[in-house]
Amino acid sequence: MQKVLIVDDEDVLRMLIEDTLEDLEEVELHTAENGREAMTKLSMNEFDLVILDYMMPELTGIEVLGLLSDKVKAATPILMLTAKAQEGDRNIAREAGARYFMPKPFSPMELLQIVEGILGDQKKNQ
Repeated sequence: MQKVLIVDDEDVLRMLIEDTLEDLEEVELHTAENGREAMTKLSMNEFDLVILDYMMPELTGIEVLGLLSDKVKAATPILMLTAKAQEGDRNIAREAGARYFMPKPFSPMELLQIVEGILGDQKKNQ
């Protein structure tokens, strides 16, 4: 069973992402409402993918990435979701450890395709 952590402080977006991904086979979805909760879950579990909001209270997505070990970032693909879609923001996210980037608003179908691709690659590499 592959595990995905969805981190977004907006309830509606978190539920949209969950609804979009809930029919994926052999995928267990976990959620966090902010960066602190995400760090707690990341310290207790290994995930095959983290979908991480850039701008959140308490800890931003970039701050979460800064707190993760290089080992976790190497083993866990991070998909950064953000309304901050400028190239400079993308570069900051990449330098912090995000491998994938998707601007908000996003297409649920496009998100589903990207997640399926990432999880498929993860499965091959295990």
